[in-house]
Amino acid sequence: MITLYSGPLSLFSWKVEIALREKGLRFQRVMVPFNQTTGYDPKHPEVLALNPKGQVPVLSDAGLVLYDSTVIIEYLDEAYPEIPLYPGSPAERAQCRLDELFADEILLQALKPLMHRTGPRPADPIRRAAQEADALIAEETLAGHHARLEERLAGRAFFGPVLCAADIALFMGLLFGRRLGGPSFAGHPGLSGWFSRLGERPAFALAASEIAEADRRLSVPVAMR
Repeated sequence: MITLYSGPLSLFSWKVEIALREKGLRFQRVMVPFNQTTGYDPKHPEVLALNPKGQVPVLSDAGLVLYDSTVIIEYLDEAYPEIPLYPGSPAERAQCRLDELFADEILLQALKPLMHRTGPRPADPIRRAAQEADALIAEETLAGHHARLEERLAGRAFFGPVLCAADIALFMGLLFGRRLGGPSFAGHPGLSGWFSRLGERPAFALAASEIAEADRRLSVPVAMR
């Protein structure tokens, strides 16, 4: 049995959960405690024991323990090759990995200045103003990323020849951008249509629904555009 240690608002844990469900793999989920004040502290003892970084996601499969969402999904695709999440040709796989890297590292960097919006408001008004000033700059960066992704799609249904790991990673990054009050997809019909189509797939819809429910329980409400 596959076991996944996950977090209710962990972008990378949800990335792995979508991959598992898209591949039709059964798994047991261990949801670790989280709150907006202290985060994952104190950290789950099993996560600390299994991952030297002390972070979710962590996946265990028949004694093999893995961490890092990309490493986990690549393993799942090789160990369970039915319904592949990486394309067939070397060039297409490389492009998929680049798009996934863009989501996990470049898009994520633009999301970080928005993350304060779901947590407790600082008492210091100067600090609050500085946080929101940084967030507005990040929103401009995110809008530029949206334009770049619109060009990358170029009218196609997916970022790969079929649904691939890059689609999952990019969907999660863009979903978090929306839940954090980032820019809409206005003016980008291809990206907007792609996001809506993926959101109708059961694995993606479940992730979005559970994240929204976790926000209702744990987060400060954020106005969406």
